[in-house]
Amino acid sequence: MDATLELPTGETVDTETVFSFNGYPYRFRPLDHGEYGFALSPLVWGGGDMDVPFEDRAELREQWGPESRGVLTDEEWRDWLVEARADDRFGDDELDAVERELFGTDGGFLDRVKRTLGVG
Repeated sequence: MDATLELPTGETVDTETVFSFNGYPYRFRPLDHGEYGFALSPLVWGGGDMDVPFEDRAELREQWGPESRGVLTDEEWRDWLVEARADDRFGDDELDAVERELFGTDGGFLDRVKRTLGVG
């Protein structure tokens, strides 16, 4: 079982690398499964029913949508968080958890005010 995965972008990720798959942050997770070789696990909701299993890379390429961008810089993830906070599909608790995973911050109101003001 390989501990890395080559994304359709050509980037290689390991189990700790966060990347954008269909507009949400995911991690790669190898599987020891008869039918599936690996899964993509949502950063916050991973490890359960929200994981997306794949038989192989060809199947991943087929499901790699236009919002999939691969590995993003910290600045690109910060931009994603700003956009996601204006999107009704995401709640503040979920996005605070994503922010903690990405940057180790508490993601609370004070952090958002500091970022808006460009301090801290």
